[in-house]
Formats: sequence, structure tokens, C-alpha cells
Amino acid sequence: MAASQPYLIGDCLIQIFTFLSEEDLISASSVCKDWHEAADTQWLWRRLCLQRWSFCNLAVLGSGQEDVSWKRYYLRRSHLEMKMTKGSTGGYTCKSIRGHTGKVVGFVYLQGNLSQNPDLWSSSATVCSASTDGTVRAWNIQNGKCLWSSPVQSPLAGIICDEQREVVITADSTGLIKTWQGQTGQEVASFPTASPHCMLLQYNINNDWFLTVGTNMGSVCTLADSSLSKKSSVVVCDSFGVNILLVSPDKKWIVAGTKDSRDLSPKVFHSEENNSLPVSGGQAAVFIPSQAARLAIVHHSQPRGNNALTVFDVSIKKTKYKSEIQVQQVESFPVSLNMRHTQILLEARDSNCIMLAAGHQLCVYSLKGALLASFTDHDLPITSICVDSFRAVTASQDLSLRVLTWRRAADGGLKLESQYHLLGGSHTMSRGFTRVACDYSSIVASAEGLDGKDVLKAYSFTC
Repeated sequence: MAASQPYLIGDCLIQIFTFLSEEDLISASSVCKDWHEAADTQWLWRRLCLQRWSFCNLAVLGSGQEDVSWKRYYLRRSHLEMKMTKGSTGGYTCKSIRGHTGKVVGFVYLQGNLSQNPDLWSSSATVCSASTDGTVRAWNIQNGKCLWSSPVQSPLAGIICDEQREVVITADSTGLIKTWQGQTGQEVASFPTASPHCMLLQYNINNDWFLTVGTNMGSVCTLADSSLSKKSSVVVCDSFGVNILLVSPDKKWIVAGTKDSRDLSPKVFHSEENNSLPVSGGQAAVFIPSQAARLAIVHHSQPRGNNALTVFDVSIKKTKYKSEIQVQQVESFPVSLNMRHTQILLEARDSNCIMLAAGHQLCVYSLKGALLASFTDHDLPITSICVDSFRAVTASQDLSLRVLTWRRAADGGLKLESQYHLLGGSHTMSRGFTRVACDYSSIVASAEGLDGKDVLKAYSFTC
């Protein structure tokens, strides 16, 4: 500034700088010493962080790091997200993880980098996989090394985990449920269901641990505690297997049903009470993550052959003598995707953003049924979807992953934008991707091997 002009005091500069973007703020900091000091004010960068991300934890910068500041947090996280948005060569590493001698039936992040509270310096992650070769294996996805492997048992059919307690849960082809210590692979407990195909659902209510199992005989069994003691069992869909099994975000409601009958309705459970949803022929369902108990379900509608997406709010009405489950319809609209002879996948980002995939098409609907976006990035059917607060990733039989990212639109709503493909290798080795999962800074997918030996592909992004 010229000597004849009065200096702006620091507080005034800081107030003016609130109107700047991060790029302009960095430029302003190089003008002079006064501007540099004002532009480096912690309050300004904290404000930018909380405007861009709903939750920020500055403590993740304090793990032996110097110069802990909101500016440092903002620049490092935005730089990482730029890499994850562009997917440019050199912005990530890819590891092919081999070791299973059979089909990978599922995998889960045991220790991941949570998108709600990402660690911006340590990006190590552990994934556990289950296979028809009868083993559970834990992998460091950054270096591809096997951390532990369980003894060989009957072919496995499913896997989930409790990341908080670092417990892995598996079901094998005989219906035997087992829990494993995530750090060592040591078996903790087991429970026989006598059902060759089981769906697994784990959840915690306060400090109590529960595991709900859906069987191919149509029943739902709930086990409690690390000992897997049986708490309850109820028949949901006699003669049909349970292949819809969900817990609500508030952990008060369990939804169970089958995709194999057009005439049966999914049921909602609460303690000892249950009630049927007023729709039949459920094909896919998801609880809206931002609501306590709002359920979206794709189902058959009249006339036969058509499909609809209906959203319900679930609640309980208590009277002096009894409690009654109430299922209130919020919205219902037809969906025109070609869903015959194909898998239907349903996910939700928030209360007004529902994602539906059928065949090679991915559609995003609003709660009112407006088609917000439609994508046909894949040549072959989509087999799996992973959604978090930053991105969505689709896996396909065409042996590619498509990465799409969220951004705020001008009206304040969310907009999904297609970004790039991650390729899985050659079709001379693999048939295509079967599953995908992601944490904040990595993506893992399973590729079906032509020789019967599936491979995990791990893509890791670093600053």
C-alpha cells in the first residue's frame, strides 16, 4: 500500500477475505506481510473446511505432524479429493491381490479410512475376504500382503464385519456362522443354522451386539453377544429364502423379505412386533441414511410386469394396551428401467437422492420421482454399487469401475457427475467385476477369474 493511504486493520482484512475462494485467499497471502498474516488466520480456513465438508477433525493432523492448522488440513484434503476426482495416471496405485484358490463371495473393510473422519496422513487399510476355497483372509491393500488366513473349512457363502469391534463374521455352505478376531484371525464363536445360504446383518444397540441371520428356509434368527447366543427366530417368507435384510439407521427396525416371490410382502420388525409392508414382489430395498427410519423399495406393481419405487416412513404407535407398527407411504412412482432378467441395485445418498441400477444403466431419482441423472458408462451390466459422501463407484461385467463424484448444485441439492474408468485388466484373465467397496481414499473390487481363482483389485489414492 502507498504510504499516503491508511492501513486496513487486521480485522477488516479478515472480514473482506471471507468473500474469497481458497484460490483467491492463497493469492492474497502473497501480496504483502499484512495480507499474508490475515489470509493465514485459522478462523478463515476453518470456515472454508466446514463449508466444504460437513465434519472435519483437526486431531487427525496431530499424529506426529508439525504445523497443525486448518489451512494445512484444507489444502491436503482438497488436493487428495482433486486426485480422486480426476483419476489421472500417477494419482493412485493399483495392486492385484491374489491368494484365494476359489471364488471370492464377499469382502469387507475391517480397518478403513472413514469418509466422515478421514486420516489424511495414514492411508493404510485392511480388507477381509471370504472364498469358496474355505478360507477367510485379511489383506493390507496398500502392499497387497496377506496378514492372516483362517484354516480351510467348508466353502464360504458370505462375510460381514463389525469394524468398531474388529470382528469378522462369516457363513459357510452348511449354514455354520463363525466370528473371527479381526487382528489375528482367531476363531471366536460359532452357531449352526442348518441353512446352506444365509444373509448376515450385524448392528449395535447402545453397547449390545446383535447378529441377524436370514436363512434360505424363510426364517430370521437373531443372535446376541460374542457367544452368538440365540435370542429369537421368526418365519418371514415360508418356502422362500430371505435375501432382503436391512437395519434402519436408528437401529430400531429390521426389514426382511424375499426377491423370489411376486406375492409375498417384506416385513418390518420391532422387538416382538412385526408388520407387512403394503407392497409385494420386493426386488431391492434401502434405508435412507439421513433419516431415522425411511425405507425405499423397488417392487412389482399392477399391471404385472411394471415396477415402482415406493418410499415409506416406519414408526410405532403406542397405546395403553399395545404397540402397533405403522408404515406410512411418503411417495411412490414408476421406474422405467428394463429390469427383467437382471439384477436390481438400490442405494441412497441422502433424503432426496436415490440411485437405481439395472442392466448397464444407472439412474438418480429425487424423492418425488424426478429423474435427476442417467448414466450409461458401462457396456455390460452393473454388478455392484458403493456410495459415500464424496463419490459413487459402479462395478460391471465389462471389467471396469466407473467413478462418479457428488457436488452441490446451484439450488443447494446434490448433483452426481461421471468422472473416469478404473480398468481391471484383461478379459483373457477375468470375466468381469462382481463386487466393489470403498473407503475415503481407496477402492477395492473383486474380479471373477476365468480359471476359477478370483482376484482383488485395490486402488489407493495418496496425497
